[in-house]
Amino acid sequence: MSQSRNRIEKFVSFYKPYALLFIADITCALVVSVISLMLPLCVRYITHDALDGVTPDFSRGALAMLALISVQTACALFYDYMGHNMGAMMERDMRNELFAHCQKLPFSFFDKNKTGALMSRITHDLLNLAELYHHGPEDLMIYGLRFIGALIILMNINLQLALVVCAFLPVMAAYSLLFQGKMRAAYRNNRERLAELNAQLEDSIGGIRVVKSFANEERERQKFAGVNEQFFRGRAFIYKREAFYFTGMEYFFAQLITAAVVGAGSLWISRASLGVSDLITFLLYVGYLTAPISRIAFVVQQYQDGFTGFNRFMEIMETAPETGYGTKCLTNSEVVVQGHVQFVNVSFKYDEGRENVLENISLDIKAGESVAIVGHSGVGKTSLCALIPHFYEVTAGMILVDGVDIRRFGLQTLRRHIGVVQQDVYLFAGTVFDNIRYGKPDADDAEVIMAAKKANAHDFIMALPNGYNSDIGQRGVKLSGGQRQRLSIARVFLKDPPILIFDEATSALDNESEHIVHEALTDLAKNRTTFIIAHRLSTVRNAGRIIVLTKQGIGEQGTHAELMQRNGIYARLTGDLG
Repeated sequence: MSQSRNRIEKFVSFYKPYALLFIADITCALVVSVISLMLPLCVRYITHDALDGVTPDFSRGALAMLALISVQTACALFYDYMGHNMGAMMERDMRNELFAHCQKLPFSFFDKNKTGALMSRITHDLLNLAELYHHGPEDLMIYGLRFIGALIILMNINLQLALVVCAFLPVMAAYSLLFQGKMRAAYRNNRERLAELNAQLEDSIGGIRVVKSFANEERERQKFAGVNEQFFRGRAFIYKREAFYFTGMEYFFAQLITAAVVGAGSLWISRASLGVSDLITFLLYVGYLTAPISRIAFVVQQYQDGFTGFNRFMEIMETAPETGYGTKCLTNSEVVVQGHVQFVNVSFKYDEGRENVLENISLDIKAGESVAIVGHSGVGKTSLCALIPHFYEVTAGMILVDGVDIRRFGLQTLRRHIGVVQQDVYLFAGTVFDNIRYGKPDADDAEVIMAAKKANAHDFIMALPNGYNSDIGQRGVKLSGGQRQRLSIARVFLKDPPILIFDEATSALDNESEHIVHEALTDLAKNRTTFIIAHRLSTVRNAGRIIVLTKQGIGEQGTHAELMQRNGIYARLTGDLG
């Protein structure tokens, strides 16, 4: 109950910044509805006089109707344009809030959720929700008022003929509700199919180079065609239900009611118990009674679609962010990090129910010390280093930086003092300047160029068509692997952190590129606490300390010479390290 109340309060909260606009929008919808009810009465007034042989005052009637239509048109234009604009602004606010919250979510959230599905939630779901924010209150106001007003007016004109019309309404409502349940399930299924389509599309396009390198274009085409076919079948099912529904409501029932009114009205006219002007008025008002019933499924679908999107929005918003975004966290002004890192009885697993990746790890790395972490694949080398910037929460124990539990740091404060150079370099679409400056957004050009020189990147950058202003493409596709790696190192040079993590930073490079990058990494590591994860002996042998990680924990530690002399696990590993 508490969650439902919180969600309702959250839903309503997005109206608050636009309260005056919302009131104006609803007021205009109210005016449009009232005028819609008045116009047929004007027609009745004019035709009643004409049929009674009295010459009606057409000019006064026409002017009155023209004035009403002008006001109605102006109000309709306002709520149509400004109402949609209000919905779009609320959608913008929600999308900003959702994206900002996603930035705070832990890595584990993104491990479990496909990028394409998240994109669908941030785009398509909120688009539907904007329609609900705008049209929901308007439709209730317009169609509700028209229905009640028309019913009262018709009963006052002729109760018997009004009851003829009302006899059809329960049948129409039952027909509408019958299709409502079927269409609700169809729309929900279609939303899921769309998320799968987006996920497949993002996966295939994001991995297009792998696809082409394995000549698997046809396989990807078939995979996409499969999910696309499922999406099409979902849409086709919706169209089938909509066709039966709208045809039944707008053609069969609407025409049947009109025929019944004309038939019964003609009978009562012949008996002089109903005037012709009253029959004309009835026919004009019948649409006001049937339209709300006809739109029940549409309105309900709109609410269901919108609230489904809102619930999916709230599922992400209610996901707890990473610890370290609280007000009690240490900030940059309170911290001067030297780089002393301690693991105290640390255990870690990715999910509940799975076995620990790391078990009871204790380490003490002094500020400025260089430590290499080696071991067979799957023993947790990358996981161990991912815990230092608090990418994941430890299952047990704690990690200290300069004697302070990292959970006490603000995440941005902690991570500003840690530089990570990975094997899988991610560069953003844009220029060289943009990507290096990502390490320090307020850096001037001179600082960026100096960082590039330290990373041995300046020469190849100047050889690009526009130097530092050259566009490097999505994920840096216009650069070689070694060039991309040097830009990532320049980014860290610019950041200038006291703690470094090199995660297989040179393993994907050729010998020449590795040598250049290794020189840059060596310069970067000077006087910094450095963690090196590598599979190459040349990368780890000069480390101040080598830690051998096994499934059971730390197997050995020492310098290269000490471990080789011990002739234990590390000595056996050197054959694999090369």
